[in-house]
Amino acid sequence: VMDETGAYLRLKGAANRKNVTPKDIETIVAKIAKVPVTSVTATDKANLESLPERLSNVIFGQDDAIQILTTAIKRSRAGLAAPDRPVGSFLFTGPTGVGKTEVAKQLAANMGIEFLRFDMSEYMEKHAVSRLIGAPPGYVGFDQGGILTDGIRKHPYCVLLLDEIEKAHMDLYNILLQVMDYATLTDNNGKAADFRNVVIIMTSNAGAREMSANSIGFGAQETTGDTRGLKAVEQTFSPEFRNRLDGIVQFNHLSTATMEKIVDKDMDELKQMLKARQIRVSYSASVRSYLAQKGYDPKFGARPLARLIQVQIKDRLTDEILFGKLTKGGKILIGLKNDQLTFQFKD
Repeated sequence: VMDETGAYLRLKGAANRKNVTPKDIETIVAKIAKVPVTSVTATDKANLESLPERLSNVIFGQDDAIQILTTAIKRSRAGLAAPDRPVGSFLFTGPTGVGKTEVAKQLAANMGIEFLRFDMSEYMEKHAVSRLIGAPPGYVGFDQGGILTDGIRKHPYCVLLLDEIEKAHMDLYNILLQVMDYATLTDNNGKAADFRNVVIIMTSNAGAREMSANSIGFGAQETTGDTRGLKAVEQTFSPEFRNRLDGIVQFNHLSTATMEKIVDKDMDELKQMLKARQIRVSYSASVRSYLAQKGYDPKFGARPLARLIQVQIKDRLTDEILFGKLTKGGKILIGLKNDQLTFQFKD
């Protein structure tokens, strides 16, 4: 390890340093073990304690999902989880555009571990499923390992997202039963992948139509709709599959207050884009409410918001940045008049 650390510092351009610090060794050990550096430092406790709060700052209106995920992770770190199972296996259900995939992304980002995503629409056929663990002898690609097993061996600490799991072929469910039970999967070459430090998240839109049957507008939810949504999930997934899950998390429709927080998040991203061009943006509360209302659809969730900001704000600013009043930077005040966005430009 000391030789590796010295070589690392020399390649990094720190050859003049005569001392190797504990932090340097931690960095090399983390690289060798393929775990994040923060997982071998004393700050891990503080990071773990603040994980729910940090996720709540970027994921809005889905506190139940955050609570279930973080509890499973803390249980694993405390040594109270089953030793031969993944950190957690969860099924996220609910309407599209409410943050199911984003929760998985932000969990990986905040934990400092790898994020592996597989779109299950690519594995609808029986032969396609074999790509995950490798093709059998006599088939094309036998000399290559499986996409899933190789990914887990390279990144044993990761968040694994299986997006839209209901689209996958039934053979994939049989593979997942073993993974959720014993946290191991063997590829076509006999090499085992260890899932004990993996958070498995599967998303599904099953039950979304039933949940929204009686929903109109922001946050409108009926108990009967939620019940029908759960029944649809039960009809889609077999009992043996559901029995191995650590939790089925039903995502909520987005409320007005939640949408306004998402507007602020998306506008903050726009501000960062414009900051590089010396452009500052501010907007009124009425603009926030306007974008929250126009950017939400019960069927599509918050997805229309990004298109709304692109069409009504970004496209409006494009010509000004390239040819108009913002070529040398400036300030923009976005307002609302007669249900239309207005722009004031200042130097």
